[in-house]
Amino acid sequence: MSRINVVIDELRLRGFEPRERRTLVERLQAELYATLADRDSRSEWVRPHYTPVLRLGQIPFEPGSAGGGKLGGAIARAIGKRLRP
Repeated sequence: MSRINVVIDELRLRGFEPRERRTLVERLQAELYATLADRDSRSEWVRPHYTPVLRLGQIPFEPGSAGGGKLGGAIARAIGKRLRP
């Protein structure tokens, strides 16, 4: 059994409406959990490593609550890709 511990110290969401923020964070958590729980991906992360900062590049954003959800999912998938060796 492997264990993955992810700590996000700070999530800056300037310029977002409260509902967009909430939707973004909820989708980020759900998608990140699903991405990291994938057994196929987990085998690639067998070695311990520390990643202080991830630069994810540009991720498009659509306004509104749905856009916040899409952005949260895109961020989580980008994190999953960047954590792989």
